[in-house]
Amino acid sequence: MAGSSREQAPDYRSILSISDEAARAQALNEHLSTRSYVRGYSLSQADVDAFRQLSAPPADPQLFHVARWFRHIEALLGSPCGKGQHCGLQASKGRRVQPQWSPPAGTQPCRLHLYNSLTRNKEVFIPQDGKKVTWYCCGPTVYDASHMGHARSYISFDILRRVLKDYFKFDVFYCMNITDIDDKIIRRARQNHLFQQYREKRPEAAQLLEDVRAALTPFLVKLNETTDADKKQMLERIQHAVQLAIEPLEKAVQSRLTGEEVTSHVEVLLEEAKDLLSDWLDSTLGSDVTDNSIFSELPKFWEGEFHRDMEALNVLPPDVLTRVSEYVPEIVNFVQKIVDNGYGYVSSGSVYFDTVKFASSERHSYGKLVPEAVGDQKALQEGEGDLSISADRLSEKRSPNDFALWKASKPGEPSWPCPWGKGRPGWHIECSAMAGTLLGASMDIHGGGFDLRFPHHDNELAQSEAYFENDCWVRYFLHTGHLTIAGCKMSKSLKNFITIKDALKNHSARQLRLAFLMHSWKDTLDYSSNTMESALQYEKFLNEFFLNVKDILRAPVDATGQFEKWGEEEAELNKNFYDKKTEIHKALCDNVDTRTVMEEMRALVSQCNLYMAARKAVKRRPSRALLENIALYLTHMLKIFGAIEEESSLGFPVGGPGTSLNLESTVMPYLQVLSDFREGVRKIAREQKVPEVLQLSDALRDDILPELGVRFEDHEGLPTVVKLVDRNTLLKEREEKRRVEEEKRKKKEEAARRKQEQEAAKLAKMKIPPGEMFLSETDKYSKFDENGLPTHDVEGKELSKGQAKKLKKLFEAQEKLHKEYLQMAQNGSFQ
Repeated sequence: MAGSSREQAPDYRSILSISDEAARAQALNEHLSTRSYVRGYSLSQADVDAFRQLSAPPADPQLFHVARWFRHIEALLGSPCGKGQHCGLQASKGRRVQPQWSPPAGTQPCRLHLYNSLTRNKEVFIPQDGKKVTWYCCGPTVYDASHMGHARSYISFDILRRVLKDYFKFDVFYCMNITDIDDKIIRRARQNHLFQQYREKRPEAAQLLEDVRAALTPFLVKLNETTDADKKQMLERIQHAVQLAIEPLEKAVQSRLTGEEVTSHVEVLLEEAKDLLSDWLDSTLGSDVTDNSIFSELPKFWEGEFHRDMEALNVLPPDVLTRVSEYVPEIVNFVQKIVDNGYGYVSSGSVYFDTVKFASSERHSYGKLVPEAVGDQKALQEGEGDLSISADRLSEKRSPNDFALWKASKPGEPSWPCPWGKGRPGWHIECSAMAGTLLGASMDIHGGGFDLRFPHHDNELAQSEAYFENDCWVRYFLHTGHLTIAGCKMSKSLKNFITIKDALKNHSARQLRLAFLMHSWKDTLDYSSNTMESALQYEKFLNEFFLNVKDILRAPVDATGQFEKWGEEEAELNKNFYDKKTEIHKALCDNVDTRTVMEEMRALVSQCNLYMAARKAVKRRPSRALLENIALYLTHMLKIFGAIEEESSLGFPVGGPGTSLNLESTVMPYLQVLSDFREGVRKIAREQKVPEVLQLSDALRDDILPELGVRFEDHEGLPTVVKLVDRNTLLKEREEKRRVEEEKRKKKEEAARRKQEQEAAKLAKMKIPPGEMFLSETDKYSKFDENGLPTHDVEGKELSKGQAKKLKKLFEAQEKLHKEYLQMAQNGSFQ
């Protein structure tokens, strides 16, 4: 700090000897006024020593040299010491130092909680290995078309998976299975094979009638034994349809008809009696089906359909897919170790899990998920499968609660070699062996539908923990809620069975996903017209916001014009933006509560809409940067949820997958030129009063451009807004607009007609002279006075004073109306 002056340092000894501080300051100021260093020279140590004798800068404004240098030295060294005090400050140690810094207290960060079926509570989610998450999801049993129940589970788990991976940044390893060995698959494959064989033989009409009657016998027994009302109604419908198809064929046979007419009746009966004949053929010939390929073709076909459905729904594929048919050796080894550990036993070539032995072990617990369901024989038998609950199979168990790990194959069933003879895997063991092989002794998450909790998942837990000899095979069990159709359970018997392909004919994958996002993943979701209408309105609401923001961002500005000064409105909207982001984060931490997230996003868009409307009202452009930030955030969240494909940079994509960015960047400049040209033409047409040109401009906006997926929005005093919108959406909007306009026209015509009728009726009434108005009412009155006023009722009884007074008032009112009529007639007001 200190430097040498270019002149000799002043002799301060005489100045410092002055006892009075004010006088000493005065002498020092005079001395400084003659020194050249006040004009820029460095300070010397002598200067510093002189100023350290002063306790404060002088108050006298005349002593400004002393005051100036006092403050300068004070800033460098700190406050000079008081009189008589020893500071001990050296020039190199006297600088000011930074004050001590303390971090802010902050707030506790929100932690992810998930509803764990193992505890029936929301638990803090803690993976076993840092950020890595191992996840096993129960996949479909592929014997038929995937339906909306499948969509409920796999879309919901896709949303959860995306949130964990893309929002919370977990490293998720997602494993899913395909069940392609199962009682349902075996039975359906046999039935399809046998019915196809039967059909290819082209049975004669008489033979078909005989076979259908034979099939009806066990069918009617089944019908009479069915207690479920819905299922019984379905069976009755089948019976009725078959009977209706039998009658014309019987008549054709009796009449000995031949040719196409008989063939047509045969085909109708074959179609109507397909289910009935398939069951009958399977019961009589099913044991003769021995070709294993028959049992693999059916699941292979439906697995392909399932994957196509999932792709259409924008469900991410699993990281690894396991098929039961490919893991039979691992399943055999898994079963063997359970037996070796003492929790399984062999009986008649089958292997069963010993639930009593397992439950009595101190290390284990049976029925972790639904303990109250243990012993539910109906649920247990459904879990075993239709082909595995015969009396002989049930007698093989030590306890009714035991379940099959390995099933000895009967004739007509696929089989694989194993230590216990030829057989096939039980249902529950399949998932345990496949998940255990890939994910080890303990996984973070296991997912499935709510209806799989017992017995499937409880049995999975038991046999897996028996294999690994632990009590923690699954840390978090996630179960998606049921799906109902308009309040009812989905079933073919109720004719409300909706496949994914059928659902996608009516609504887009995004709309279905939005409907799921607007409900909790763990609660029952009702798939109905109201549910989907809410999703459609939400999509439209967000899309309009994105389109408006895109229009604002397309408006040309220079580089500096992108950033405008914020006012109170922008500051308030920005605060709301960050508040909403905080609430959305809290909601995602709270069991991935997408329902709340969607409402917070809706509220944020509403605030943006109000802000944009306020700006439009005063013909000012809103803040581009702020709205872009909000729109990008919402786009980012919708991408995380899988509701926006990756091709879109802002908002919902336009056109098909992969076309959005190219389409917008390519066509928008041309559309903007067209919009500007149209606006110029409209201006000239208004000034020159050429309505035909204005009509052509409106036709371009209302009729031509919507067919191309383009919407022009005209706003008084503001540039036309150009939006690329899905063509079908625009056409629906146009039809709805026309419908509303037609309704308005009809209402207007109806109002005019009613008004005309009222005026005609009023005129007709005005024409009647008051003396004649009551004379025609002979059903009420029998006598009248000279003015035409009634005096007696129809029975000849004289009217009371009150009745007479009331009629008198009516008479006087009519008298006034009739005078008005005569006056109008005299003036020629009407013809």
